[in-house]
Amino acid sequence: MRRTLQTATIGLDWLIKKGVKVMPDANWQENADKPCDTGSDISVMEKEFPKYDFSVVDPSYPDKTTNVESSPYAFTQKAILARGQTCLKALYDRPEKVIAVVSHSGFLRTAVCNRAFFNADWRVFTFDEEAMSKSKEKGEAKFVLRESEETEKNGGGMGRSDVGVFGITEGDFPPEVEDAIKDEQAKRPAKAEDLDEANRQKPSN
Repeated sequence: MRRTLQTATIGLDWLIKKGVKVMPDANWQENADKPCDTGSDISVMEKEFPKYDFSVVDPSYPDKTTNVESSPYAFTQKAILARGQTCLKALYDRPEKVIAVVSHSGFLRTAVCNRAFFNADWRVFTFDEEAMSKSKEKGEAKFVLRESEETEKNGGGMGRSDVGVFGITEGDFPPEVEDAIKDEQAKRPAKAEDLDEANRQKPSN
């Protein structure tokens, strides 16, 4: 979140000075759970960026490793794709006609728009209502973006990003985490009902 707020503060200062509100949001964080891709505690961010309101940020931020099987911030393909849809739905439901999002290239490419972003480059999107309607007919109900012709053909607003559609590639996510989930569950104290079930299944001598 530090990197995105620094970018927003510098790159969008002309809008901020006009009163446009900055809304920190944990959902737009980067994918991986490495230290460089994991945010700092909100108490730290509040001191570094005192003019922004962090009260709406999920209090579980920046934890990505607790309850991996259910955390929306877990470093798994399933969680990250779901988080991308959560972000798009939140944008779709907002009343503003124009919204600037400052996020991270890995998350944007894999879960939001399937486009590459060079450092500080930008792209313009609208919601693809036709594609979304077809998705709904198939029972998927996905939120889909369509890039403007100008930024698509130029490789971003500054022309520094790769041109084309880029989906998920090998190495973007770790192997599915069934084993990690089992390991985490094994560390938890056994519940009474689990012990009863185990005793019932234990063969008698």
